[in-house]
This record gives sequence, C-alpha cells and structure tokens, in this order.
Amino acid sequence: MADPVKGAIPAATYTGNRGLAIEEPLIFEQDMPGRCGVDLPAPAKVEDRLGGLRRRGPIGLPGLAEPQAIRHYTRLSQKNYSIDTGVYPLGSCTMKHNPRLNEKLARMPGLADLHPMQPISTVQGALELIDLLAHWLKTLTGMPAVAMSPAAGAHGELCGVMAIRAALEHRGDRRRRILVPESAHGTNPATAAACGFEVDSIPADAQGRVDLAAYRAKLGGDVAGIMITNPNTCGLFESDFERIAEDMHKAGGFVYGDGANFNAIVGHVRPGHLGVDCMHINLHKTFSTPHGGGGPGSGPVVLSEALAPFAPLPYVVHGNQGFSLVEQDDGGTSLGRLKGFHGQMGMFIRALAYMMSHGADGLRQVANDAVLNANYLMACLGEELTSAFAGPCMHEALFDDRFLKNSGVSTLDFAKAMIDEGFHPMTMYFPLVVHGALLMEPTETESKDALDQFIGALISLARRAKGGEGAAFHEAPVLTPRRRLDETAAARRPVLRWQPPQGRAAE
Repeated sequence: MADPVKGAIPAATYTGNRGLAIEEPLIFEQDMPGRCGVDLPAPAKVEDRLGGLRRRGPIGLPGLAEPQAIRHYTRLSQKNYSIDTGVYPLGSCTMKHNPRLNEKLARMPGLADLHPMQPISTVQGALELIDLLAHWLKTLTGMPAVAMSPAAGAHGELCGVMAIRAALEHRGDRRRRILVPESAHGTNPATAAACGFEVDSIPADAQGRVDLAAYRAKLGGDVAGIMITNPNTCGLFESDFERIAEDMHKAGGFVYGDGANFNAIVGHVRPGHLGVDCMHINLHKTFSTPHGGGGPGSGPVVLSEALAPFAPLPYVVHGNQGFSLVEQDDGGTSLGRLKGFHGQMGMFIRALAYMMSHGADGLRQVANDAVLNANYLMACLGEELTSAFAGPCMHEALFDDRFLKNSGVSTLDFAKAMIDEGFHPMTMYFPLVVHGALLMEPTETESKDALDQFIGALISLARRAKGGEGAAFHEAPVLTPRRRLDETAAARRPVLRWQPPQGRAAE
C-alpha cells in the first residue's frame, strides 16, 4: 500500500482512495518540474527595462499538465458542502435555496452587460428595476425611503448608524452612547464602535428577550439609539419592541433595527410600524440572493422620515423625462457616497425576480414556512436535545448543551460527529447568552423529508452521546478526507503556506 498522505484517513486500498472519494494531495505535492499546461512561443528580444530587478530564480509555481490541473480543482470542488447538496442548518446565516430562474435572469445579456458608466438614457430599464425593487422594500418594511447602494449587511449597518450620527449632529446633539442587547446580531457592537459610539450592553431576561427594566435604566440624554435585532438571535420575537422604540424616541434617540432576520416576519410585520428608524436588509437572507464566498453582496437600508434626509448618494428619481440619478447634494444633508456607483445590480435583479415570482402572498408564505420548519425542529428534537428557551420560536431553533451534561461530549464534538452523518454543522456557541449553543435554521426551502432525515441523525447522535460513546465523538469526523484539526495549535501556530520537505530545494 502506498504511504498515506499526512492527515489522511487510512484506507484499505492501494491508492488511498475510498470509492469515489479520491485522495487529493496539495497542488504543490503534484509538482513535476518543467511540466506546463500551455505552450507559449519564446518572446521576441526586447530592451530590458527592469533595471536589474529581473527574477533570478524559478517562480515557485507547481508544474502541472492541463488535465492534472483540471482534475485537481474538480476533485477539490467535489469535497465542498453546499446548499445544493444538502440541509445547511447554519443558524442566523439563513442558507437557503437560490432559485435558478433568478440566476438565469441575472445573466440575460441586456442586464449582465450593463456598465455603470453608460449614459443615463441607455439604462432606463435598469434604473426602473432599481426603483421597482426600492418600492417593494419600502412597502414591505413600511418605510418612506431606502438607500440601495450599501454592499452588504455590515455595510448597511454602517450606513444606518452613520445616518443616526448625522441626524444628531445636524440638530447639534452630541450623544455618544448606543445600547446593544446581548441577543442582537453579532456585528452591531463593532458597527457602533466604528462610528465612534460607546457600546453599552443590555442583558437578556429569562425568556431570551431584552430585559425591559434594565433597558429603561440605561436610557438618558447621552443615548444616541439602540441597535436591536427582531426576531433576535435567539430566534425569538421581541414582544416589547414597540415599548422599546417608544421609550427611545421619548429619550431623543433613534432605533436601528437589524434586518438580518426579516425573513421570519416579511409580509406579516412592517418594522416601520413598530418604530424602527433605519434597518438594513440582507437580500440573501430574505430574498434568496447567493450568500457568502466573498462575492458580491447587497444590504439596502430603509430609512424613516426623520433619517431620510441623510440617505447616501446616489438614488433614483422618476420625472417627466424618465428615470435619472441624483448624484450630488450640494449644500444638503446627505451622507454622500458610501460605495462606487449604484449598488450591486446582479443582486437587485435576483431579489426582484424572487419578489415578483412569489408576490405579496407568497412572501408571507415564505415567512410562514420558515417559522413552521423551525418549530418542527424544536418539537421533534425537544425530547433528546434541550431547548434554550420555552415556547415556540420564530425562524430558528436554539438549543443549549444541557443534554450533553456528564457525557464527556461538547458542542464541538457533537457538531463534528454531524459531519460523518453527511450534514454541515449548525452554528455553534452563538448567541453567547446561551451556554454551548446549537443554533439551527432550516429555512422555508427544506422539505419535511429532508428535515426528518436531519432530525433522525441528531436524535441518533444525542442518544449515542448519552449512551457512553463519548470517546467516538472525540475522534469525529472519521469518514472525511481529513481528520479533526488541533484547533488550538492551528490558531496559535498557523501554517499559512506550503513549504517543500526538508532535503528538497526550495522553489
């Protein structure tokens, strides 16, 4: 048998392969000096203009033929887990199906070939699309204005808090404290701090919601506002939200509503009617645009009448001559530009296609199904796992680690064992208000059959953990191409680049 690659799982095969799970070395380990996937003619001699800076050694890239390179990256892609391969239960992140119709529309030549520098007269359809999407967002949230350009949820948070700061400065009010509940979305404190505010945390009550008495005790003339997620990161609706907003407005501050979980209430609740002054909307969470991977995102921000004058540029207006862009606000109160050009057009197309495919009734059903699926998880898992809070949840089910007590199995061990069952782990140890948290969001796009299989796997793992199989959990995963990392060593002594083995000349 060939020597196994370091870190690989031993397999009783000559190749190290396990059926169609192909053992794949690093691309550097496949290097064959002198081999190349392309044939290029020798360049004609030209005057050397590098001034003695010409490279003296090899470039350090591996030599592979074209078939080798194709196989390498194809095999790596086959090791990925994605929403297209199975249930992706990351709580808070909302990993749901991206309808292929939306992808097709975004790739239509008349839309995909647009350029932001085109004359306004040639992009009337695109501006109309942006304007129509803006109308949907304002209608669904009950807000009079929307900034379309923010590039992601966190960028939208920045936009909203900057608008709050601008409004305070415009009235000559130097408030520097923002309240952030413990159950808020994780980026809220960072955004407030980045805008120069002091972050003051509000504890959660025994039901996982904002402690109203603690909140009121922190109100004062120096409070700029509150950043609050609803439903919150515990998957619970903030039942005192209207009172929280009313108290904040009486104190002269603003309410920033984090729209990360708008998918749980879309079509049912308009945040503007609850007293929200600004709220970012993650188009990937609520309206199914692609999520993650470092690609283009979009986080439009809806604004109340009080904050609308401070909206960033540009924005679309509709007049007698058609659609146009307002790109200057000479002497006005706008924040100015937060991003080059007009926002992420590809995401706008996908989101509007999703909205128009579903219609108002369909979007309401999306929220219904997301909440139904989460409560189905909670009901079916409640006897073997321990729910963090009593009662029904919204779009995600939150469990703590009490069911693992005295088993020797941690939340991390449990999550690693899920990988052997063919599932991506849920969100772990978040929110921080719950010890050993396991946060699961099934979304509305999972069928009952898919959820039943997921539920069955988790019940089986919970029973095994309680039945004394802790040692097996410590080894998990064992069926993956690589075993569990030493995560402490990986964090403290990370190996960030490949080095040739000792005895082999450095490239």
